[in-house]
Amino acid sequence: MIPAEPAAEHASIAATFAEKVRGVAPGGWDAPTPVPDWTARDVVRHLVEWFPHFLAGGSDIRLPAGPSVDDDPVAAWDHHAAAVQAVLDDPGSADITFAHPHLPPMPLPQATAQFYTNDVFMHTWDLARATGQDDRLDTDRCRSMFEGMEPMDEMLRQSGQYGARVAVADDAGPQDQLIAFIGRDPEWRP
Repeated sequence: MIPAEPAAEHASIAATFAEKVRGVAPGGWDAPTPVPDWTARDVVRHLVEWFPHFLAGGSDIRLPAGPSVDDDPVAAWDHHAAAVQAVLDDPGSADITFAHPHLPPMPLPQATAQFYTNDVFMHTWDLARATGQDDRLDTDRCRSMFEGMEPMDEMLRQSGQYGARVAVADDAGPQDQLIAFIGRDPEWRP
């Protein structure tokens, strides 16, 4: 079970993603992923590159630059995850209002959990599936994310952040439902 408090939640999910990053076999960084036109390296690049800009767009926080994903995806992820964790572990972060121009104002830890930590969770499947690792995700979290996202289907599709929903059997498990909802084929293989 993944903890609900944003700092502990991020620590758990980022650690699971780090296991997958470290588990990529030599030469595996160019493996195709369930995300069209992305390699395994691009999954790490996406997470390392988009969140600092998002964070800076709604707060005064600037994450320190780290190693290049092209040179060392493991070091890049480790540096980035530690920087995000340091922000969440700082007691003062709870008092920061994240005020992004496209979102309602909210506490910084909540914004990080809702937009970034959830993204890390979902991309864990992409990286694991692309590189032949154990791709099982936390069932309860899959269920709650799917149930929370499904009522916003149209808005999420219009955001351009998700592909077309993939059809799955009515009795598909929570992980397959979530993966299909975000536009991935749960049966995808490299």
